[in-house]
Amino acid sequence: MTLVIVIVALLALMFSGLPVAFSLAGLGTLMLVAKDLPLVMVAQNLFGAIDNFVLLSVPLFLLMSNILLKGGVGRDLFDAVQSWVGHWPGGLGVAALLSCGMFSAISGSSVATAATVGAVAIPEMTKRGYSKSFTLGLLAAGGTLGILIPPSIPLIVYGVITEESIGKLFLAGIGPGLLLIVLFSIYAVVYAILNKDTQIPLPKANWEQRRKSSVRAIPTLVLAAIMVGGIYNGIFTPTEAAAVGAVVAFILTAFVLRTMNLQLFMEAVRQTVSTTVVLFLVVIGAKIFGKAVTLYQVPAQVSQLFDTHAATAGMFLLIVAAILLFIGLFLESLSMLLIMVPVLLPSVIALGVDPIWFGIFFVVLIEVALITPPVGLNLFVIQAVAQSPLGVVIRGVSPFIVLMLLSVIALWAFPDLVLYIPFKL
Repeated sequence: MTLVIVIVALLALMFSGLPVAFSLAGLGTLMLVAKDLPLVMVAQNLFGAIDNFVLLSVPLFLLMSNILLKGGVGRDLFDAVQSWVGHWPGGLGVAALLSCGMFSAISGSSVATAATVGAVAIPEMTKRGYSKSFTLGLLAAGGTLGILIPPSIPLIVYGVITEESIGKLFLAGIGPGLLLIVLFSIYAVVYAILNKDTQIPLPKANWEQRRKSSVRAIPTLVLAAIMVGGIYNGIFTPTEAAAVGAVVAFILTAFVLRTMNLQLFMEAVRQTVSTTVVLFLVVIGAKIFGKAVTLYQVPAQVSQLFDTHAATAGMFLLIVAAILLFIGLFLESLSMLLIMVPVLLPSVIALGVDPIWFGIFFVVLIEVALITPPVGLNLFVIQAVAQSPLGVVIRGVSPFIVLMLLSVIALWAFPDLVLYIPFKL
């Protein structure tokens, strides 16, 4: 009964228009007061929520992402990839997806990935005859790779909550990220072949054009290699990688590409501070709420519920997937992570599900939340970039949602897609 009351109260606060952070913190505080517990616990949790060395990487990754966004790195990446695959059927779509994957490897942000690559790829694809809905759907879906391919801010938060290795989580995201790129690219090629009469083919680039565009993109690819390679080889922690990445991103855009000036840098800093404050408020609210639900034994009730109705790991994962797909219609990805993981973790451990694998499974499902209405952030980002009606984006993104759900089935059928790189390579 307590579980139902808590869920109904939380949904009522959110649907009232109260921001997620204040809904979580407010309900958590009321629950503590109702149990006659000292309110000093709120202050302790407020401080404790962000007193974590690993969370320092979040604003640093955001700063790096915003520097690259303001520095126009997306154009160099897209031009380089386009020169190699642009003449294929659906080549521009494949180039956009590969650019999303590369930018994801240095940004950790879905919104930044969608905005950066979308701003470059959307005009080029529509000019070449690709339908507006397909183009916007592809870019919205491609942007979701930002929270799966390392470095990933949601995976950092998941690692903090579960006390799992951030480095292993990052490495575990590589295989599923590549799988999604392949599935999306196959769909882009098939779509282009079926609609070839409406598209203007892109001339095949000569070797000199490929060389020039590739050379300009090399510094960005080196940055990605430094980030992932440094973490993989134990040269630095994810937090240190974020700091290195932010510094290298500034040097790259200011002195190598020469696309960064003081005004753009200050805009990047302001955007970073604004986003960090919002994220940390949600983390603080979730920490207070999590403390309250623990004291009310809600996780124990959820575990008991799963023990009764989901005796096997397969049934448990099926129920979790259904719950996440449903609440993803109303909550953004980080809120889903902060609310659900502490509640589900005891059942994950009890059923013998690998926490690293479950983290990737969880993130792929919350990726879907980024492209499902009414609160899918990537839908609004792409809509803003393209200045198009939201309905056009939603129509275009629907096939990609199906492909993402197919990838979830593949992860369940072949766990090594997640676990091979961090544990066996």
